[in-house]
Amino acid sequence: MSEQKNATGPVSYFPSIEKKYGQPIEHWLKLVQKQKDMKHMEVVNWLKNEHGLGHGHANAIVAHCFSQKSA
Repeated sequence: MSEQKNATGPVSYFPSIEKKYGQPIEHWLKLVQKQKDMKHMEVVNWLKNEHGLGHGHANAIVAHCFSQKSA
């Protein structure tokens, strides 16, 4: 993920998410994309409860996914 060294916003969390949880960021993005009928905080809570992510990491993943959907 060297292209994200100077990243800001939610993307800046991606290297630490990969390191802490041992999965590539694409794994988490695909999981979130499957939660089509859930709102932002519902998906954040789902990631926390079902996958053990911390709030900040879950929020960064969901924020990034949702911003890509609306773009």
